[in-house]
Amino acid sequence: MGLFDRLKRVVSANLNDLVAKAEDPEKILEQALLEMQEDLVKLRQGVAQAIAAQKRTEKQYNDANNEVIKWQRNAQLALQKGDENLARQALQRKKSFDENANALKGTLDQQSATVENLKRSLIQLESKISEAKTKKEMLKARSRAAKAQEQLEGIVGGMNTSSAAAAFERMEEKVMIQEARAQSAAELTGADLESQFAQLEAGSDIDDELAAMKLQLSGASPKQPQLPEQGNTSQNNNQSSNQSSNQSSNQSSNQPNEVVDAELEALRKQLDQM
Repeated sequence: MGLFDRLKRVVSANLNDLVAKAEDPEKILEQALLEMQEDLVKLRQGVAQAIAAQKRTEKQYNDANNEVIKWQRNAQLALQKGDENLARQALQRKKSFDENANALKGTLDQQSATVENLKRSLIQLESKISEAKTKKEMLKARSRAAKAQEQLEGIVGGMNTSSAAAAFERMEEKVMIQEARAQSAAELTGADLESQFAQLEAGSDIDDELAAMKLQLSGASPKQPQLPEQGNTSQNNNQSSNQSSNQSSNQSSNQPNEVVDAELEALRKQLDQM
């Protein structure tokens, strides 16, 4: 294959591709239907002309037949009158019109066949045009639907769904982290309250232990003080009076312990009042 042949094929292929891409189905269908309608107009004109020619030939044929009949009567009339020469001329004229009528009959038959074929072609073309109109509307609707689907696919394809999904995942993770922080803060707040109460309980134990140590230093039994009940108020008063008598009897011998005993008594009174 020569260089020019290859170049011609490449150019033709590119032109065909450009033409194929430039073809709009709706416009092509409209143009095709317009061309079919133009052919229909031409065919109708051709049928009309053929029918007109047929009518002229038919008239000529009928006129020739009438002349044949006419000269046949003239020949008979001349022969009846005894004019044989005139009768012979009439027969010659009749023969001429008869030959013309036969020729016209052949032409008329051909024209009649042509007109019938043209009429059938006209009916077929009209049927095709009617079918083409229906198919054109259907193909236009399908073409528009395909274009709409193509545009939709282009929009969907242009969307960055992966990044959008990743953004949702990031936001979900961020919300989960925020929820975890809030839960941790709530747990820390509860733990802080519990630690405060634990410190209060620990401070009470230390105070009790301090009081017991003070009792040991004062020579009393190292029992931990208990909170008095409301029904034992008289017993607590007796104990207070006994302790007062003990303090007065031991005042001369344990003068340094009076301050501790006074503090313990004050602590007991505070506990009684709680």
